[in-house]
Amino acid sequence: MTAPFPATTFPATTLPAAPLAIGPYTVQPPVVLAPMAGITNAPFRTLCREFAEGARGFGGRPPVDAASGGKGLFVSEMITTRALVERNEKTMQLIRFDVTETPRSIQLYGVDPVTVGKAVRMIVDEDLADHIDLNFGCPVPKVTRRGGGSALPYKRPLLRAILREAVSNAGELPVTMKMRKGIDDDHLTFLDAGRIAVEEGVTAIALHGRTAAQHYGGTADWDAIARLKEHVPELPVLGNGDIWSARDALRMVRETGCDGVVVGRGCLGRPWLFGDLVAAFEGTGTVAAPTLREVAGVMRRHAELLGEWIGDEARGVIDFRKHVAWYLKGFSVGSTLRKQLAVTSSLAQFDELIAGLDLDQAWPDGADGPRGRTSGNNRVALPDGWLKDPSDCAGIGADAELDTSGG
Repeated sequence: MTAPFPATTFPATTLPAAPLAIGPYTVQPPVVLAPMAGITNAPFRTLCREFAEGARGFGGRPPVDAASGGKGLFVSEMITTRALVERNEKTMQLIRFDVTETPRSIQLYGVDPVTVGKAVRMIVDEDLADHIDLNFGCPVPKVTRRGGGSALPYKRPLLRAILREAVSNAGELPVTMKMRKGIDDDHLTFLDAGRIAVEEGVTAIALHGRTAAQHYGGTADWDAIARLKEHVPELPVLGNGDIWSARDALRMVRETGCDGVVVGRGCLGRPWLFGDLVAAFEGTGTVAAPTLREVAGVMRRHAELLGEWIGDEARGVIDFRKHVAWYLKGFSVGSTLRKQLAVTSSLAQFDELIAGLDLDQAWPDGADGPRGRTSGNNRVALPDGWLKDPSDCAGIGADAELDTSGG
């Protein structure tokens, strides 16, 4: 058996000083699951919530108290406003929440103020969610080339119009926004966007400390998070970018003064990170890294949950394939077995392959760190003439909302 990886002890902490409030909801500890297309569906949110609730029984089914609202905030995949208004079948599946999810958080993507307003009103009238987050951070070319995602805040009047429609139609529901620093280092927008958010009644802002040009490459600029917090003291500011461990989260809060953290790629193949985050922010003692046996149990549960959610075991296992490399990063598995796990189509196949692993392996040194996309220094795809005038909002067509992925 491999020697166990050292446990981590989190002493009592006072960070941050005040609880994070998202409208009427107290998010304590102040940790948020970032929306990720194809990832943060109901099964993955369930796994993250279970670990946040304090039951580190890897692969188990700990009870979740629906009345308490749990610990942290867990946001849905990005939902396109036009697809929601038109009741696209896939979109209606994506907005289904488990009965234990409280508050229910939806992230919306839209470029047309009227359509965004209709989508928000639909959410309110049909009681589809308790909290709405708006996506202005997606750097994917098929989104930015149509003026959406991280390209949109450059057009200040359009950003203002979208926020105004969302907030005015949300009623009592809190509206938050997630954004990047800007398009590139020559076209930074985060300070202007933050001030517009304050003026239009947004409840909180999350900032990913990268530009659209960086995608997920390089190092996140935590100084920008600190600058935004100083610039908009009226609102909670949440930091996002390069949080790979609970210690990273504590360090971000200390160094930037932000009110909470948003975790994206750091929890890919690591849903138990939310248990570590709770322990870190609450100072509740020691957490130990899982063995491969425990990781395999979580993988199995994840695949099972996906099958239950989709309504088809094979499709659930197939959907799980993209998670395999993230879960197994650093472990001694072997290329052949990795490839076999990446083409499984049944839980029985999965169980047979897992049984062939050396399950007593301890958590490997170096297994934490970047996962998912890491490319950077890209030329941002934008509509023709987009950068000529930040006040000119022409050039966004009706097809800008046809894509339903990229969050």
